[in-house]
Amino acid sequence: MLKEFKEFAVRGNVMDLAIAVIIGGAFGKIITSLVNDVLMPLIGLILGGIDFSEQAFAVGNAVVMWGAFVQSIIDFIIIAFVIFLLVRAMNRLKREEPTTPTTKECPYCFTIIPLKATRCPNCTSELK
Repeated sequence: MLKEFKEFAVRGNVMDLAIAVIIGGAFGKIITSLVNDVLMPLIGLILGGIDFSEQAFAVGNAVVMWGAFVQSIIDFIIIAFVIFLLVRAMNRLKREEPTTPTTKECPYCFTIIPLKATRCPNCTSELK
């Protein structure tokens, strides 16, 4: 069982996934810092000096931290947009190059024939 687990763990997809999770976690921290430490203070300054991280209201004994929620939404939007850009770039790289043709059309009967054919199998015409 240990051998099977080792084979599973070192298989390419599992390692790729582990690396993606680690990098994604670090990327999430960077985006959170960007939102909390750069964007939200600037947005707060534009809106008259509001500190969104401290914005809250009380409902009975419960405190609703709506400012932190707004910051989390902005985090999500930025991360989703960056992921969209990455997937879009990967899809562009993945597009297959046009393949060289392997068939041609007989100029006499318009049947599709192999590119290397010297005679059409349908109309028996000699091809150049």
